[in-house]
Formats: sequence, structure tokens, C-alpha cells
Amino acid sequence: MIDWIIGALCALFIAGAAYWKRSLSLSGAVAAVIMGTVYYAAGNLFWFGILILFFVTSSIFSKLRGDRKAELERSYAKSGRRDAGQVFANGGLGMVACILNALWPNPAWAFFFIGSMAAVTADTWATEWGGLSKRPPRSVLNWRVVPPGTSGGISSLGSMAALIGAGIIGGAAWLLLGWTNAAQDFISITLWKWIIIGAVSGFAGAMADSLLGATVQKMYRCKQCGKVVEVGEHCGQATLPERGWSWMSNDAVNIISSAAAGFIAWGLGVILA
Repeated sequence: MIDWIIGALCALFIAGAAYWKRSLSLSGAVAAVIMGTVYYAAGNLFWFGILILFFVTSSIFSKLRGDRKAELERSYAKSGRRDAGQVFANGGLGMVACILNALWPNPAWAFFFIGSMAAVTADTWATEWGGLSKRPPRSVLNWRVVPPGTSGGISSLGSMAALIGAGIIGGAAWLLLGWTNAAQDFISITLWKWIIIGAVSGFAGAMADSLLGATVQKMYRCKQCGKVVEVGEHCGQATLPERGWSWMSNDAVNIISSAAAGFIAWGLGVILA
């Protein structure tokens, strides 16, 4: 019971600060409290620490040069202030892995968790840093230059940020496993192997996110400015359906790409172990 209380208090403090800083909406803050409590109580500092590392760094980077990224955020379904759907899309799979590990302990859940969190970290870092790139992004499909904010557009700055962010999640896994005395279950996974697991799976997940965004994600066209955007309203008007599957929202793209990254990390963990 004490773990649930500690987890709830820690999650409430962090979510409250994020809400005050406008990094989370009210629904996002409630979702973050629920998620953080489960991560700590059903897991331990390994699970909770990785979640906080993703959330804190992503929130900080979302505030970098916000004036330059303000116009881009009008085209994104996800913005600097995350709601409950975005919170669960980013950390929901990890929470499921945490619960399953509590019920049926197995190192495979930890690998899957790191892959999924590396992917959402890579995707978020790529979006935040890519928005600061002085060079226009290019389509992941044909490498042609596309307007900033185009779903499926990637940049060298954003791609580098994705790789670094994913690698840091892997490195943090090694560190937190040592702190929680769980390292004996992963004795053959050294620091560099964890970094490789995080970097490769997370970067692959971010690229899968871009590929889905460029092909089947539901997109709309603004009647006022003509831009293709992720949101149902732009320039103060309702947008028109442009392409993609009706159910393939940005949150769905995040879940699918992070799940793929989780399985990649699982496979890499088996190979490297």
C-alpha cells in the first residue's frame, strides 16, 4: 500500500508542476497521475524513472524557442500542452508492460518497455528539435523538400535528436536497473548494449511514425491557407479530409510505432543477451 501512496504523491507533484507550466492540460494531468502511480506501485524506480526522463526532457524541449514553433504547432494534432489521449498514447504501452511484468515477471517486458519509451522519446525529440532546423524537412518517402510541419517530413537535426534521445533512454535503463538491484536479470547486457537497444529500436520507431504519417495517417486540408494539417480546425475554420484512414489518428500512429519499437528492442535484447 505504501508504494501506491508514494507513487501517487510523486506523480501528483510532477503532474501538478507540468499543469502549472502548461505542459499538460487538466485531462493530461489526471492521466499522468494515474500512469505515474501505476508505474511506481506496480513497477519500481526503473519503470518510473524512465517515464519521468521522457516526460521531463520532452516538456523542457517543447518550450525551446516556442515562438518559432508556435505556427508549426497549429498544424500538429499534438502540441506542447498534452491531453489525456496523448499521455496514454506515449506511455500507455509501457504501463501495460509494467503491469504484465508485475503479474508474470520476465525480462522481456523490460526490453519491450525500453523500446516503446525510446520510440516516443525519439519521436518527440525529433519533432521539437526538428522544428528549430534552419533547413526545410524532406519527405521520408521520396526525399523531396516539404513545408515545415508536414507529417512524414524529417530533418537532419530532428533525426540526430531522435537517435540521441533513444540512446539516452537505453543508457538510463542500464543505470536504473543497477539502482533497483535488478541488474542480475540482465547481467550480460552492458551499458553500450543497452544504448544500442534503445537507439536502434527508438530510431526505428520514430522512422515508422514518420512513414505512417506520410502514408495512412488521417490528414486534413485547410480551406483558408491550403496547408495539409493533422487537425480538424485551422485558420479558425473546419478543415476538409485530405487523405489517410479515418481511424489512423496521431495517437494511433504513436501507439503502433512504439509497439513496433518495443518488439524490436525485445528481439535485440534476446540477441545481445
